[in-house]
Amino acid sequence: MGVILRKTAYSPNIRDRIDCSCAVVSIDGRLIAQAEHIPVHLGSMAIGVKNIVEYLEREGIELDKGDVIIVNDPYIAGTHLNDITLLKPVFYNDEIICFVANKAYHVDIGGNIPGNVGGDVKSVFEEGLIIPPSKLVRSGVIDKCFPNIILSNVGVPRYTLSVT
Repeated sequence: MGVILRKTAYSPNIRDRIDCSCAVVSIDGRLIAQAEHIPVHLGSMAIGVKNIVEYLEREGIELDKGDVIIVNDPYIAGTHLNDITLLKPVFYNDEIICFVANKAYHVDIGGNIPGNVGGDVKSVFEEGLIIPPSKLVRSGVIDKCFPNIILSNVGVPRYTLSVT
């Protein structure tokens, strides 16, 4: 997963700096396997997945085959807004058996200065766009409206998200 993420990334931050991580996580939030990338991502990955699943259950959001969840809310995913997590359920016999996840640092997620978080921010809301756990992909089809919200809030959309 890590190699494919890096080789397909538009962002030099992911492609060249390798500021990303990938993991396989059990349905109860235990880390099963991880790529050898950024420790802070991997340290927060299992609890972040558990928090995301709890959020989805609380909100009544069901996961289907081909769905992909996107989130960067630090109170749920465990790091800062620039780290965007993608979570995909893995099914076997119509039952979720685990999740595959990646977390990658995106330099631009909006906020009060171009490129990253300014030193003078007083709240998380000044840091950039907060994305609660949301379906970016539904049954294998990218939700075209949702990425536009992200792309409309960043200075250099090409390096933040590529939707084809």
